[in-house]
Parts: sequence; C-alpha cells; structure tokens
Amino acid sequence: MLRLRAPAKVNLYLRVVGKRPDGYHEIETVFERIDLADELTFEEQSQEITLTCTEPTLSCGDENLILKAARLLQHTGRTNRGVRIHLTKRIPIAAGLGGGSSDAAATLLGLNALWGLELEPQELIRLSARLGSDVPFFLGGDPFAIGRGRGEVCETLQTTRRLAHVLVCPNVPLSTKAIYESAQFDLTAPKPSLTMVTHALSNGSLGELAHGLWNDLEPEAIRRCPVITRIQSQLLQLGCMSAHVSGSGPSVFGLCRDFAHAQDVAAQLQTLSPSSWRVEPIQTDGASCAVTSSRVM
Repeated sequence: MLRLRAPAKVNLYLRVVGKRPDGYHEIETVFERIDLADELTFEEQSQEITLTCTEPTLSCGDENLILKAARLLQHTGRTNRGVRIHLTKRIPIAAGLGGGSSDAAATLLGLNALWGLELEPQELIRLSARLGSDVPFFLGGDPFAIGRGRGEVCETLQTTRRLAHVLVCPNVPLSTKAIYESAQFDLTAPKPSLTMVTHALSNGSLGELAHGLWNDLEPEAIRRCPVITRIQSQLLQLGCMSAHVSGSGPSVFGLCRDFAHAQDVAAQLQTLSPSSWRVEPIQTDGASCAVTSSRVM
C-alpha cells in the first residue's frame, strides 16, 4: 500500500489575458501550494480500478478525476494491473483550491510508482494537462510557480519565501466553468503586474506582495456569492494585509505577517463567523510532492 498527500493551492495572482480558439481562456497566474492536503492510499489489486472516499457528497463515479487519471495511466502504460484507491478528503470541494486537480496529480505519481511504469516526469506532465489545467502544477516539486496558457504551462519560481494566510471557505460551492463563462473581463483595465508578485516573492517584501495580489475572477465569484465581501472585510479589519478570492472561489485567503499572526486572526474570526464557514490558518507547503517510499505495510 502506498500513501500520498495531495496539497491544495491558492492563486496569488490570476489575470485573464484573452480567449483562445479552443474556448478556454488564456491566463497568467501565480500558484502557491499550501499545507492543507487530502490523503490518498493506493493498494494494488487485479485489473479493476476502484475508488472510495470519506466525503459522501463527492462522486466516486467515472467523472472523478482520480479515476480518470488512473485509467489514463493504465492505458498509457499498457498495463492490466488494477488498484484500490481511498481518498481522505480534507480540501473543500468546488472552492477554488484545486483539490480535484491535486488528487489527480497524486494519482499519476502514485500509480507510476506502484505499477512500476517508470514514465518520465515530462510524460506525466503531458498526461496531466489532459486531465485539467491545474494538474501539471501539482506534479512540480516547488511550492510556487507561474502558470500560463490555460494554467498548465508552469514555470517554477525559485524562492525560499514561506507565506502565511487565514483561509475562509463559505459553504457555497462554485463551478469554475460557470465562473469563466459568465465573467466579464476588461482586458485593457490597469491591474497589478505579474512581475510585481514575482519580485515581491523574490525579495521578501510582504507589503509589495499585498499590493500585487489580484484575481480577475473575483467580481463574478462575489456576484454569485456576495458573502465573500463580508469575509474580505472581516479579514482586513482583523489585521490581514490583503484578502482575495482563490481561483474561481468562493475561498478567500487573507495574507498575514507570519503564521502566529494567521493563528491569531483565525481564532478571532472563528468566534465571529457562522459554523458553516471553514476558517483556519494555513502556510506555504514546503514538503516535496515527489513520491517517496512512504509505504504502509
């Protein structure tokens, strides 16, 4: 049996730069891998691929990205070996945190190891782009990356910076596809630049980073989930340096000075917020996403 973590992400920056002929949007984004993570276990069985999950509202049917990833790898590797997969779900669903994409990436990594397929990293990245725009990022070993194209063309950001946030997830799932289809993007409006964010990560300036955070999907997420503005206001009132939607929302992250500050803000907000909100301190995930010999006998 093999056990792997599947960490979530936030988008520190997300700008739509155009519409592609294939119907997708061309974007520039900065991903940050965070320490909130699902856990997957893989146990080999003959031929059949099966999935179970701790979250009853999540489908374990054919549309699940974990099963899609497993079957794609089975086909690509020309193997008839099967697997029993169990997902311990901790990342909120449809929250803009990339949980499904991370689970798919962990499945590719895990089964490549478990089945002994020995596919090269670039081949796994190529396969991952067929599963979803965010999946290639989660195959990387570094916690920060620039994403271009649909988000699947990733460039690692070399920085030792570690960030701390308060993450707030109202219980209002939002569809990424619906957000992109409905949002109105002003491609000529002045906005912070991607360079501003990458420079701030390189030189360690939290003030510069706070001013550079941006998300073009935020207005549409707020239109569909107006409570986001209340969350942002409360985070700022409690001392966060900025507060923005991650991905297509509705999750909001408030940038903090350090992890102790994030813990303090989260504790205060928990007393003020409805029980249906998920509120917790998070930080940059420094663990490598590479498969190690974390086997459970």
